[in-house]
Amino acid sequence: MALALDDLKSKKQIADRTFRGMTIAGGVTIVLILGLIAWTIASKSSLAFRTEGLSFFTERRWAPASNVYGALSFIFGTSVTALIAVVLAVPVSLGIALFTTQVAPSWLKRPIVAMTDLVAVVPSVVFGLWGIIFLAPKLVPVFTTVSGWFHGVPILGRIFGPASAGRTFMTAGLILAIMITPIITSISREVIETCPPTDRDGALALGATRWEMITGAVLTHSAGGIVGAVMLGLGRAMGETIAAALVIGSSPAITANLFSSGDSLPSVIAFEWGEATSDAKRSALIAMGLTLFVMTLIVNFAATYVVNRAMKRMRGES
Repeated sequence: MALALDDLKSKKQIADRTFRGMTIAGGVTIVLILGLIAWTIASKSSLAFRTEGLSFFTERRWAPASNVYGALSFIFGTSVTALIAVVLAVPVSLGIALFTTQVAPSWLKRPIVAMTDLVAVVPSVVFGLWGIIFLAPKLVPVFTTVSGWFHGVPILGRIFGPASAGRTFMTAGLILAIMITPIITSISREVIETCPPTDRDGALALGATRWEMITGAVLTHSAGGIVGAVMLGLGRAMGETIAAALVIGSSPAITANLFSSGDSLPSVIAFEWGEATSDAKRSALIAMGLTLFVMTLIVNFAATYVVNRAMKRMRGES
């Protein structure tokens, strides 16, 4: 009997060591792949950085014919469209997540969750084609009307300036907002559902309304996870290529007018890579990819930091 127990214990120890080794190997492999990607694109973009220096990030002009490669306009376009997407998507995503977890009955919750998850698997090119064929033409009169409302108003008059076409920063931001809404919604929904029922019931027992219970107990408990979901959605919006490329306008510009055409890092890489015959231009495009890679890493590290800080506050740690 003792021998059988020893054999069983030995097998469990072997299984535990095997599982531990597999998880460590998986983690190391991911880090190695990430490092290999970073090293490859960094080495391939070294020519652009040696030639342009810091002006690669500060130069607005992109003129391959004149050997001038500046990424500032594309960095600006990427940041603006991603920010528009987050501003538009977060209220909708959080509203859907709260409705499905706190308000909707089970017979209504299931189809809403299924439809939300279904939107997440739609290919990005479909959103891009829908945006350029249907949405962009429909938005031209809307942009014109909004521009008329704020004409002559300080600051807002510049932000909502004249619209010459439907392919604009705002159009790209709308498409990206639709694309990241399911991601933010799904993660937020899962985080909100981790709120202990005792917290919700305790708030209601103390006389709180449903809205006070949501804001005081549910959102307080889920704040870190929701912020992480938003940051992950921001990273997805920054890295989206074909959908943004089809509706942003492909016109490098730095302007406060959201109704103006622009361009972004992913779109210019996608459109000009096939025509990059010179080493300088190819290196500059790879440098743009490295820039986008670093930007998304910063976003994800920031999300991890915010979530960890929120978890520490929940545990009462400083």
